[in-house]
Amino acid sequence: MSTPQTPAAAPTLGHSLKHLAVHLITPLLMCLGMALAYQGAFHQPEPHHLKVAVVGTTPQAQGLAQAIQAKAGAAVDVRTLPDRAAAEQQLRDRDLVGAFLPDARSPELLVAKGNSDTSAVAATAVFSNVTDRQGVPLHVTDLTTPAEGDPTGQGLFFLLVALSIGSYASVAVIGAAGAGLSMRIRALVGVAVSLVVSVIGIVTAGPVFHVVDHDLAAVWALGWLYSAGVVLIGIGLHSFLKKWTTLALMVLFVMLNFTSSGGVFRPELQNGFFGALHGFWTGAGFLEGARSILYFDGGAGLGGHVVTLVVWLLLGGAALVAAALHEGRGRRAASSPVEAEEEEVAEAVAV
Repeated sequence: MSTPQTPAAAPTLGHSLKHLAVHLITPLLMCLGMALAYQGAFHQPEPHHLKVAVVGTTPQAQGLAQAIQAKAGAAVDVRTLPDRAAAEQQLRDRDLVGAFLPDARSPELLVAKGNSDTSAVAATAVFSNVTDRQGVPLHVTDLTTPAEGDPTGQGLFFLLVALSIGSYASVAVIGAAGAGLSMRIRALVGVAVSLVVSVIGIVTAGPVFHVVDHDLAAVWALGWLYSAGVVLIGIGLHSFLKKWTTLALMVLFVMLNFTSSGGVFRPELQNGFFGALHGFWTGAGFLEGARSILYFDGGAGLGGHVVTLVVWLLLGGAALVAAALHEGRGRRAASSPVEAEEEEVAEAVAV
């Protein structure tokens, strides 16, 4: 006769609620992190050392620059430039946000909205105060030409969002479904996935929506560098963090990444923390690099932005190496009791 099986006892209500509460920790931490990051980065944009210039060598131009600096304080950094050509060059080098050409009847402000539309708006506000007191309108000239599908210059930021989500979401799948694969295979899959993500990004941003209307290959290459860095870092971290990997990647590549990228506000309109992150965070590397390619003829610090992306890719490689060593030690530790038992059996047989 077969022995009847005793059904497993149903979990108590308290145990079920405790189990549910533990699993709710992750989404609640995501909520808290997003609230702190986004509101901390964007809740009160105001100028901090906004770099502007007054064009002219006359005592009146010098006096105007000094008066604006005295009134605005740390909100702006005002310099004087000798002529329009010097002002245009500094705007194209992204060393300036706006350059004011005084004139009694038709004052003009030069800006480069491809650098940042919101920063250009802030510079316009500074010099509109001057022309309003004169009782004349301010003429604003943009030295950059926006893409057909991106008149505000915000489209590149949304391309960054798409690349980021496609990249870090793929890590969860590779970590779960590919757990049985070697680290080398998972890394190769990650590189291939990042290639697909970057192609999807450039096709939608280019031919579909015309956010990128020239130099598609260069922007795609930046996108692949960026995506590969995110994916490889994620695969490496998964070996250590397991179920917490998604939260960690959201912190790294959403909460701190989007907020410091310069896509909404550049550092001159943010607090010091997010402004500092902008100098070396990977999202800023991609976004500012793409801006340099599309609006500034591949100049304006493009090399530095590429270096940023390469450094993050190397961090991904280091994370993979560390993960491979960690998993190797785990496998050896798991197999050592079995190996010891096999040795004991062999010795017994020999005797």
